[in-house]
Amino acid sequence: MADRNALETRVEELSRQLQSLTQKVEQLEARLERPADAWPPVAAPLHAAAASAQNPVFTEVAEGVSEEILSWAGKASLLPRLSTLCFLLVVALVLRTITDSNIINTLLGSALGMGYAAALIALGWHKYRRGSSLAPVFAACGAVLISVIVVETHSRFQSLPLVPAYMTLMASGAAMTFISYRFNVFLPISLGTLGICLAGAAIDYPDPFFPYLAMVLWTANILGFFAVRLKRCSWLRWIVLVVTMAMLSQWGIKLGMTLLGNETPPATLALSWFLPVIAAFAATYAGLALAGILRDGAGRITRFDFLLPTVNAAFTYPIAYYVVAAWVASRPLLGWVAVSCSLAHFGVAFWLAGRGTAAGAGANSFLLAGATLLALALPAASGSFLLTLPALAAVAFFLIIMSRHWQNGGTRAISYLVQLYAAGAMAVYLEGSGTAAVDFMTVIPAGLLTFISLYHYQLCRRFAPPASSTFFGRFDRHDRSAALLLMAALASGFFMLRAAVYQLLVMMPGDITNAFRCAQSILINVAAAGLMLYAVRRHNREIRNVAILVTLIGAGKVFLYDMLGTHGVPLVMSVFTFGLAAALESIALGRWPRAAAAGEGEGSDREQADDEVPAGQRQ
Repeated sequence: MADRNALETRVEELSRQLQSLTQKVEQLEARLERPADAWPPVAAPLHAAAASAQNPVFTEVAEGVSEEILSWAGKASLLPRLSTLCFLLVVALVLRTITDSNIINTLLGSALGMGYAAALIALGWHKYRRGSSLAPVFAACGAVLISVIVVETHSRFQSLPLVPAYMTLMASGAAMTFISYRFNVFLPISLGTLGICLAGAAIDYPDPFFPYLAMVLWTANILGFFAVRLKRCSWLRWIVLVVTMAMLSQWGIKLGMTLLGNETPPATLALSWFLPVIAAFAATYAGLALAGILRDGAGRITRFDFLLPTVNAAFTYPIAYYVVAAWVASRPLLGWVAVSCSLAHFGVAFWLAGRGTAAGAGANSFLLAGATLLALALPAASGSFLLTLPALAAVAFFLIIMSRHWQNGGTRAISYLVQLYAAGAMAVYLEGSGTAAVDFMTVIPAGLLTFISLYHYQLCRRFAPPASSTFFGRFDRHDRSAALLLMAALASGFFMLRAAVYQLLVMMPGDITNAFRCAQSILINVAAAGLMLYAVRRHNREIRNVAILVTLIGAGKVFLYDMLGTHGVPLVMSVFTFGLAAALESIALGRWPRAAAAGEGEGSDREQADDEVPAGQRQ
């Protein structure tokens, strides 16, 4: 009977709606029979209502949007979460207020506060288990509150000892990690990791007990690695890494300053723990990077995992060397240990490249880290900075061979970087080392570096980069960066000949300083002319451009340096050689268009082919 009444009611309602629509249709027909100016005016405030009445779709959409906003605010638990957060904070503030008012003592108030935060974490786990939308609120409040309470209880009230404070932080981080992995959510582990890292760094800052702090930071780095397994969050790992490096740097700098001042380091600096802790972090970061590369081998390796080995090498060795030097310990021993670690990095890179999987791309990460560590450690291990540079150049040449064997453009780019570092380091060292820069012994390493760099350049011009290379396919299609290897060879050759010329000048009478300054200009001018003649003979545009650049350098040296600071026959020879070089280059550049039209040097100019054929398609 009730169903029949409901059906009759529905029929009556539909009848009324049909009558209303019929009336509106009749009104519309009546309006269409009148001229437009005879239509009755419609009030502006009723325009929206008329539009909605005449357009049921518009009315339905507007009402749907409004209902969706209200539904999102309610069902998405925005308002319930905000209200729950406020109530949870009210309880925490009440506990803080009665503690500050001495209604309960500090120890009891701290215990109640930490118990309350732990209870919130437990409630968060319970809410996640039941699928409640309020679970993140309880877990987040618990993680944040326990970090704040631990720091304040230890630093302000001194009622929580150091070891229990650190252990409480690590326990809370472990609990949040368990919640994240149990329910496959990211928020708990991210807040737990940040809480451990930031709260641990804040305890007793700026004079913490560094070994305990290092243990907390090590735990935060491990948790950061596990967090990435739930969600790609390189930002979290970068934050933890920066905080860790900052605190370890502070430890090392304080130790170094104390030792250099001939003072006994205090117990908080724990001198005997510094090198083992640094070694532990170095091994951990290398292991985490390798694990991340293997994990992401089927996909794209994250920038953090790719850069971590190099950042690790560039940070741990210098800070360890600084403390060892201040401690007056064995620097060669540290250098050889670091060289061994560098070789281990190269071994990992070769293992990754030989696996034949997508993870082989991670080989470049360990190659770059190994080369960085080798460049930093070889001077301490060998006792001579200058003699290590040819060794680095040989490593770079070996990498270019391996890049061709592996068909890996990243390895090729790393070989460029290592070779350029060797040449640049030699230029800086010899320019600022006074009489050592013109010592006869500099001829040998400079000469070795010259020939290795030059052959490196020739090999690059003989074999094109692989077509699949991201760097050369996207940023350097024609392998223009290889020209920097030629510039490196020229710079190294200049320092080799400069030292040889100085040894000849010291055996002659006269003003050695004046003659030596102009002799350097003569070397530059002769090199520019020789490069231009070679470029014309081989019709090589790249070497022609390098010759023009060397000519400009020679012009600056002659007119801005020699003309203002030298005199006599050496100055005459300097200006004469520049004029001769300029004349030869003028003739060569004048012949260049005719030589190009006649097709001179066909097949010998790789740069001309580069302008027409992409680097990845050359054979």
